[in-house]
Formats: sequence, structure tokens, C-alpha cells
Amino acid sequence: MKSIDVSGIGNGIVDVFADVSEQQFAPLGFDKGTMRLVETAEQKQLLGALSSGKPALVSGGSVANSTIIISQLGGKSALYCCLADDDFGRFYREECISLGMKVPVPLASRGSTGTCVVLVTPDAERTMRTSLGASLDLSDRHIDPAAIAESKWVFIEGYVFSNSDAGRSAIREAIKVARESKTKVAVTCSDAWIVSGFGTHLDEALKQSDLLFANEEEAAALAGGERDIAKAGRILKDRVPHVVLTAGARGAHIWWEGEEFHVPAFPCEPRDLTGAGDAFAGGFLYGINHGLTPVEAARKACFLAHNVIIQVGARLKGDVRKLWASA
Repeated sequence: MKSIDVSGIGNGIVDVFADVSEQQFAPLGFDKGTMRLVETAEQKQLLGALSSGKPALVSGGSVANSTIIISQLGGKSALYCCLADDDFGRFYREECISLGMKVPVPLASRGSTGTCVVLVTPDAERTMRTSLGASLDLSDRHIDPAAIAESKWVFIEGYVFSNSDAGRSAIREAIKVARESKTKVAVTCSDAWIVSGFGTHLDEALKQSDLLFANEEEAAALAGGERDIAKAGRILKDRVPHVVLTAGARGAHIWWEGEEFHVPAFPCEPRDLTGAGDAFAGGFLYGINHGLTPVEAARKACFLAHNVIIQVGARLKGDVRKLWASA
């Protein structure tokens, strides 16, 4: 019996939330509501300007959010990511461990931990600047074959396909070990531009995967431009044995063991869509690892996603196990 539910492979990013006034925001010259990748030096300058305001820190990253959810639900999860031996890296590692997760990769002695600065203005707009930092150093040497073999699933973040060939080598090594040890492989697409920019590498991984997570835009990109989510799923199920596609307020579509299902979303007025897909994927993987059918797991996963989007931020607060039980 394998002892780890899910081992995730992704970018370790510390989300840095800062409330700023319009007067503080204006001199930065940023377009409101945008997200842009920046170099480490530019990010350090921005962080320095915000340091007096004591911004809030939250460990993040797409697959990290999912593995944290699994741990909050009482499951066993691990996260393979690269963090630097700096204040952000130590915070990230300590927070994940406090949540019951394993973080096998040692802190790097050089570089800076990846950060995503989230500037929140009084009009509730969120403007983000992300520096991947040490995340880009992830490679096959960081993958522990014994731990992957002891995992029921490996969960791969689509963004890692864009990092470098070193990052992609971590994916290849994890899949190789998984296939040898009867560990199942799940991939989340992460963003439609991963398909257009790194589709060859993604396709190579999907050929060896058991489960694909994607939203409508990503599914369309993967299915050759097919905008009908049901038709896109029927195309994708011929490439990956199990497919789960999320459609926001229209719920989730599932292709599993030759059957097709639809699970409705929970109606609400969303406040912040950040992390909804991550929460869904984490809940779904937890559910199928703990005796639920795919439909039951998807229904509860939709409930977790619902609770994420009616708050600000991707991290579920309070008793997540109680929330799960109430769905």
C-alpha cells in the first residue's frame, strides 16, 4: 500500500499580498489587473518598496495549492519545487511542513525564492508581478525515485513545461519512475499558452499520463480549437485515459472508464477566481484516493472551488475537513 496520496511537481511561489492606495499605485506605472513575469532584480526593487507595509505572505503555486488542499483534507502529499535559502524560502518550507506536507528538495544556497506580488487597490483590482526565481532550477536530480514509487499519483504542473529543459527533465524523470512503479500520472494544463508554446513537451507527457485536468480555454487549445467543451473532451479522451474539464459556473465534465459525466457547479457571486481550478484538482485527487467515485469526488471538489471563489485568495481557511464533509 503506497503511503503518499499525491506527489506534486510545480513552481514554489510565495504570494505577497499588499494593500496599496491609489497614490501608492500610480507611480509604479502598472496597468491595473494585469499579470506579468519580471526578472529577479525588478521584483526585489518592488518588494523593497512594499516592505514597510508588512505585506501578507502565503505559500502558493498551482500544484502547490492543490497539494496543500490534499493535506488540509487529511491526505498525505509532497511537493517537489525549488526554493532558495532566504526568508521567503524558509517561510514557504516551514508553512508547508506545518500543514503536514513533505517538501523533499533542500533549500538552494543561491538565488532567490520565486514570488508573486499581488497589489490590491481600493477598487478591489489585483495587479500581479511574478518572478520565478529559484523555481527555474528544478531538474531531474531533485526527484526522489523512492518517494515517487511510494506515491499513488504524481501531479504535474503545466507551467513547469515552460521553465527550461532542466525543468522538463524533472517531469520526464518523475513520469519514468511512476511508470516503473505503477504510480499514476496526472497533468494540469495550467494555461492555454502552454499548449501553443510548449505543446510538443506537453504532448509527450500526456502520452504517458492517466489523467488530464484542463479548463475550457485549455481544452480548446488541446483539442485543435474545438470550443464546445463536451466535443473537446471526447477528442481528448482518445489521448488520455481519464479527462476532467472545468467550465466555471457550468461545472465539470468527466470522462472516466469509458463513461461521460457532468457535475454542476454551486451557484454564487464570485469575489476572486484565483485558485478555483487548483482547489478543484486537489479535492478531486483526494476524493478518488479515498474511496469516492469520480462523480462524488467532482461534486465535493466543486464545493471546495465554490468556497475559494467567494473569498479573496487561493487558500481555504478554517476547518477544510468539515467543509468537505458538508458538501
